[in-house]
Amino acid sequence: MIRIVTRSRLAQLEEDARAASDRAERAEAATSEVGALLTQAMRELSAAQQELLLKGIEIRRLREEQGRGPVEGETLTVLLHHGEPHTIYASRADAYADTATHGAPVDQVWPRCDERPAAAFTWRCEAFIYNAASNGFRRLHMPAEKTLGGAA
Repeated sequence: MIRIVTRSRLAQLEEDARAASDRAERAEAATSEVGALLTQAMRELSAAQQELLLKGIEIRRLREEQGRGPVEGETLTVLLHHGEPHTIYASRADAYADTATHGAPVDQVWPRCDERPAAAFTWRCEAFIYNAASNGFRRLHMPAEKTLGGAA
């Protein structure tokens, strides 16, 4: 079979080839960009799934803890700021760490609470222990009883 190709037909084919090459380059660049976006999206998805898993575990743990209620002898620490309750913690160490976030020195020496009112202290930690008989928490260290002088 013999085919006759004219100059105009050859020029048209060359133009079509250049246009196809341009489209191929754009498609390759778009594919590369989409690949990068997909990789980033997969990383974000993985991080979100991991966070969701950890949150789910924490929620289950807290629900179990909440469902069991307080146990005889369990202690809580109440952080007082100028005598007013600020936050309740499961441990004294957690309360001390929180005071550090509010400007108290990390190495602060915490004296035992005495008969001074709680408002006399900028930060004060009070321990409370669960008493099943009263169905509530009571102070772990009760202030010393004051003796009334003289009159009886």
